[in-house]
Amino acid sequence: MTEPIEADVVVRPAVPGDRPVVDRLWLMFRHDLSEFRGLLPRSDGSFRSERVEDAFSSPDWAAYLFVLGEHPVGFAFVRALGAPVRVLNSFFVARGARRAGIGLAAVREVLTRHPGRWEIAFQYENPGAVAFWRRVAAEVAGDAWTEEPRPVPALPELPPDVWISFGTAP
Repeated sequence: MTEPIEADVVVRPAVPGDRPVVDRLWLMFRHDLSEFRGLLPRSDGSFRSERVEDAFSSPDWAAYLFVLGEHPVGFAFVRALGAPVRVLNSFFVARGARRAGIGLAAVREVLTRHPGRWEIAFQYENPGAVAFWRRVAAEVAGDAWTEEPRPVPALPELPPDVWISFGTAP
């Protein structure tokens, strides 16, 4: 594959027919995260996937698929669509599409579709995520963003997640 450029990525709502593709991308996403939290797959090789189910079935969620030509390269799940603050619940770009502006273009598109207040969580142990999300916040909100660690609900043994908060223009 040639070097992708951000202008080539298409961000579109994921439809029920995309579910098998998103399920496979989800496994890659959870596998990537397992490095930082020591989470292992279940006995059947899967990872917990209730977020995928919510993204496709809850009216307060939206699922997006990122496509580069014929290649699915990532996804995003947004929750709390009806709340004053939206949450970018899950965001993933396949390794082969990283560092080419794909992630930044995709997140800009998702944020544009839902203007207003946003919160996004990541882990300090994941240096790529730390740099990426700080860059996103600075590019989208200038100096008007905050960052704070928060305990992971129901998992006190894990290090806290880091949450950035900012707003986007309507």
